Amino acid sequence: MPITANDPKRKTWLDTPDNTDFPIQNIPFGVFLTRDDIITIGTRIGDYAIDLGALHQLGYFEGIPLTDDIFLQDTLNDFISDGKKTWRLVRNRIAEIFDANNNKLKENQDHRNIVLFTLDEIEMQLPVLVGDYTDFYSSKEHATNVGTMFRDPENALLPNWLHIPVGYHGRSSSIIPSGIPVHRPQGQTLPPGAKELGFGPSKNVDFELEMAFITTDANLLGEPIPIEEAEEYIFGLVLFNDWSARDIQKWEYVPLGPFLAKNFASSVSPWIVTLDALEPFRTEGPKPEKELLPYLQYKGKKSFDIKLEVAIQPEDNEETTLSRSNFKYMYWNMSQQLAHHTINGCPVNSGDMMGSGTISGPTPDTYGSMLELSWKGEKPLKLKDGSERKFIEDNDTVIMRGYCEGKDRRIGFGEVRTKLLPVFQHKKK
Repeated sequence: MPITANDPKRKTWLDTPDNTDFPIQNIPFGVFLTRDDIITIGTRIGDYAIDLGALHQLGYFEGIPLTDDIFLQDTLNDFISDGKKTWRLVRNRIAEIFDANNNKLKENQDHRNIVLFTLDEIEMQLPVLVGDYTDFYSSKEHATNVGTMFRDPENALLPNWLHIPVGYHGRSSSIIPSGIPVHRPQGQTLPPGAKELGFGPSKNVDFELEMAFITTDANLLGEPIPIEEAEEYIFGLVLFNDWSARDIQKWEYVPLGPFLAKNFASSVSPWIVTLDALEPFRTEGPKPEKELLPYLQYKGKKSFDIKLEVAIQPEDNEETTLSRSNFKYMYWNMSQQLAHHTINGCPVNSGDMMGSGTISGPTPDTYGSMLELSWKGEKPLKLKDGSERKFIEDNDTVIMRGYCEGKDRRIGFGEVRTKLLPVFQHKKK
């Protein structure tokens, strides 16, 4: 089935800003609370949010096999379960409805009043109920930098790293949408040179520049997903800030890996950009440095040219961009990650979220964490307001943005924006 929604020549009758992340060729999916306090599934074109539940009830998806309540839910999980054929039919139909040459909705003001919202009239929600969350460790540059810091340059990568997409299972209950603030975590630490264990607020709170892909129902218990089929089960991607407390992490991660240093919060952008929308931006990824086992070998372009950037905004000051990276730097791609995740028969469900791991490029200005950008705090970064940062300070806001850009279109993710608050304080009764 062709992806007609991607036609670069298509124009919309909606008034959209130049260089928007959300042209009619994007058509992402999300969940929002409307001005009438109704939660609905929707999409976005330009600076308009579109109520798909209302659009469906008004008959605009006639001919597409959808249940009556498919868009009248507070998560996208059931829609994602319907599979790629349905996703594509719906995106194609939305593109037709809002095409400049289609007058059906354009000239029906009553329907437009029901279906269209400006962004200040809605409140974005977490787009999926995340049943399970896996975080990978798939950037060679990031893994090398961290290994160099905490071991030595000769043994920066552990022996397994070039043979498998390393990952761990994280905590889904603390995955939050953009705009929800995060409190500074506290826990056990062993400061450098100290002989006594400490406890208190983390002094090394960090961001991790990641992306995450969301899956549909993919396999039965015991059934691996072949690498050539993996993309059939990937709905789309979001920006992903996997918050980290480096001092807590250093003390706790041996022998079982990240725990409290990671599970206090992970922030996601609210609009899921489909793999179909990203199709024009496929690109080659890094070539394997070791011969891979057959189940991890793939053909074709499995990476995507997604430009990424991170900024810090101190309270009441302008933001400073600290890093510009790219999703294409990932050594292990999504198909390899999903094939490896299920090679042992692990079932994958609708709404599961798979973090890429920190995305760092080959130069210091492309590093994806403060740990690397300030090199363990040894090289503080100067912000526009004259202050310096080794790690994230209270009341700083971390902003991540991502977009693909070609000569005929731009497809973006918007942003994930999160403020770090001081340690949570119980109110006195």
